[in-house]
Amino acid sequence: MALASMAFAGGVQAQADRPGSIAVHGNITTLEIAPVLLAAKQHYPDGATVKMGGIANLVGEPAVAGFGTDGVADVATHAETQALRYSVRNPNLRIILTVTEGHYRIVARRSAGIAALADLKGKRIATVPPTSAGYFLNVMLTRAGLSLADVQSVPVTPLSDMPKALKEGRVDAVVIWEPYSENAVRALGADAIQFDGAGAYHERFNLNSTAEKLADPVERRKIVAFVRAVIDAAAALRKNPAEAQALVAQTGKFTLEEVAHAWPHHGFITALPADLLDVLVVEERWLAGQEKRAPRDRATLAPLIDPSIYKEAMALRAGK
Repeated sequence: MALASMAFAGGVQAQADRPGSIAVHGNITTLEIAPVLLAAKQHYPDGATVKMGGIANLVGEPAVAGFGTDGVADVATHAETQALRYSVRNPNLRIILTVTEGHYRIVARRSAGIAALADLKGKRIATVPPTSAGYFLNVMLTRAGLSLADVQSVPVTPLSDMPKALKEGRVDAVVIWEPYSENAVRALGADAIQFDGAGAYHERFNLNSTAEKLADPVERRKIVAFVRAVIDAAAALRKNPAEAQALVAQTGKFTLEEVAHAWPHHGFITALPADLLDVLVVEERWLAGQEKRAPRDRATLAPLIDPSIYKEAMALRAGK
């Protein structure tokens, strides 16, 4: 009887130690989400669902077309551009982890007369203006003394058609995340010219939550445990990316070859970069201009980054 009681007590304690299931929403057609997918499958102890979506599911706003509206998120992924956009109306939005850095580039056709960034003037460029890709294009054009007004922004959907549109001459360049950029390079072959964004800008693909959720002890416990799981997953995929690549190929409907070729254009850092606030401050000025409003200052933007969850997750890892 005593042994049975001890076993029962042990079972109750084990159950009490479990954080509970967590709902995650993010763009499952991006390679940046790989550590999140692997964390949900292998590293989170109590069940995690990852659905198509993003910050809209976190803050209760209408979702962007194609991003899903199924359910409410505990945490959500998105590039830092979208955290800035949504936080105008939802100042309690919080960035809690940079999962991945996306290393962007412009891919263009040499045969369109493009040999330098300045040659993009007047050219047709396929991108998605209100995203990190659109911001990257703005940064690169500025470096060449140009602006978005100097080029023709051409919508191409679905995004998977961008490489084909470039090869067929319907556009002169593409600016988009992976694997579509790498697919464009491979489609053009020797006709491709690339303008790398190193030193200019790289995307911060973040995990986000809200101040309200982080203040709730039950929610916070889940979120800390999941951030730890994402950090563990990133460490695992840096050693052996095969399983994570397979997960991304499945959710994004890519081939394994597409994923493998585009993989090097990502840094699966799972950290909070020291320059994140600096990036937000500069990017906010661009966004405010797009939205025709006054930019928020550094002091207003600073609370959007909450490092406490990352610190607690790292402490959990250290304690094993």
